[in-house]
Amino acid sequence: MLYERVSGLPHFNPDDDSDPLPAAVVDLRSRIRTADAAVLSTPEYAGALPGSFKNLLDWTIGDDQPGSIYQKPVAWVNVSAHGAVNAHESLRKVLRYATAEIIEEACAEVSVTHPMVDDDGLIADEHVRSHLAAVLETLAGHVRGIDDEASRRP
Repeated sequence: MLYERVSGLPHFNPDDDSDPLPAAVVDLRSRIRTADAAVLSTPEYAGALPGSFKNLLDWTIGDDQPGSIYQKPVAWVNVSAHGAVNAHESLRKVLRYATAEIIEEACAEVSVTHPMVDDDGLIADEHVRSHLAAVLETLAGHVRGIDDEASRRP
């Protein structure tokens, strides 16, 4: 699932993290709960996570329902040609606080420049596409391993 509604989320306020939740928050949390894992991608802005992305993460923290970000396998991919070391450091801190399961082997920095992107906005460079596919396969393999382990339990 691709989540493109970051700008529709209300500003996070812990006092507002109770029922009835805003529809955009209900949608976000529902999408996370139904996913087997999450891949996050964000640029770095002013040396950290962009405020809107941090806002999204803040809304995931208070979800106490099964399938929430709590213990959810997560990875991130950065495709910026400039990197995002500080954003990833912040992201790691927030995800650890949320007790998400960071799958380090599936986290990657893959430099994508404008010439690597075709007119449709898709990555045309085969090396980059292969690298991203490998990252996703690593995460999927981890999730399949969890499912296999669960099916073997009595």
